[in-house]
Amino acid sequence: MDFQLSEEQRLMIETASRVGAEFGPDYWREQDAKKSFPTEAWAGICESGLGGVSLPEEYGGSGLGMLDMALVVEALSAAGGGATLAQLFMINPIFGGVALAKFGTKAQKDAMLPALIQGKLNFCMALTEPNAGSNSLEIRTFAHADGQGWRLKGQKIWITGVPDAQKMLVVARTTRLEEAGRRTAGISLFLIDVDREGLSHQPIEKVGTNTLASSTVYFDDVRIEPDELIGTLDGGWHQLLDVLNTERIVTTAGLVGAGSLAIRLAVDYAKDRKVFGDKPVAAYQGVQFPLAQAHAELQCARLMNLKAASLCDTGLPYGSEANIAKLIAAQAASHAIERSMQAMGGMGYAKEYHVERLWRDARLFRFAPVSEEMVLNFIAMHDLGMPKSY
Repeated sequence: MDFQLSEEQRLMIETASRVGAEFGPDYWREQDAKKSFPTEAWAGICESGLGGVSLPEEYGGSGLGMLDMALVVEALSAAGGGATLAQLFMINPIFGGVALAKFGTKAQKDAMLPALIQGKLNFCMALTEPNAGSNSLEIRTFAHADGQGWRLKGQKIWITGVPDAQKMLVVARTTRLEEAGRRTAGISLFLIDVDREGLSHQPIEKVGTNTLASSTVYFDDVRIEPDELIGTLDGGWHQLLDVLNTERIVTTAGLVGAGSLAIRLAVDYAKDRKVFGDKPVAAYQGVQFPLAQAHAELQCARLMNLKAASLCDTGLPYGSEANIAKLIAAQAASHAIERSMQAMGGMGYAKEYHVERLWRDARLFRFAPVSEEMVLNFIAMHDLGMPKSY
């Protein structure tokens, strides 16, 4: 097993760190306060070629893999963005890019991938529903046939980035659950315009990740054209899993970066802070040990995530590794940020020192995009061979 990075990967990480530093913690604090989409940061990421790192070269991407994307997201997040920066990669290179690159037609790829890679077209994905939650096979949003296309009715909730997106990947039933024969059948993916008659959305007020809006979305007889189907009609479930599993990898990379950023901020503060005499508080084991423990936990999550990404790139199963990495990274990042805040004392609670934003943002990922409990269910069933518990 080779743990060495290539020269290309090292240069890519250096580029990501440099671009991330251009949009450092102060920038993200301002965007968070304004609840404003980080347009300038995403433009800078795309201009540097990092937004299309894993997308096909023929459309302007780098043609690399998920391992490379994970390294990029981690470096960008650690430079200032924290966990929420990874959401930019979720909505665009994952929800839009993976769906199109793997399952789109040539016409769909030609029309959308270059604009996505250039940062000129933003995406979102409408999956979660109020009465389904983590049980995605119970979704009820339905697209019924209407001539050569479809008409869409239903409701989605906690959809990221809707107001700033032009395209929405919609997960809907095209055969009702009661008629499908099996639960995984009858689900289809569509890529439609956000600005479309019958599609409306309203914001959800929330604690953190304020730079990307979360919305409730309503579909009231929305027209879907024949060329907006992504992949196979009624066969979208297994195609969706390719999107969701790569989303895990990006999420984990962002969490590792966020935890690393918090520790760095705490260490820098503790080196300067003196309370009892001339000795900085960084010299006390009571400050050192929690941060060292958090660092160790983050490194373990990082290695599992890079393993998952490597398996993904070689076409091998990686679901268990991606889920385990996300589980541990969410806990490790929360631990790292909490301990960093504690090390900084009262100033850890102050907005000017940034850790409180990292704390608010990272909390989301204990239950999103998949909850800790559902990951543990997966591990128990798929890795330990235990019976289904839910």
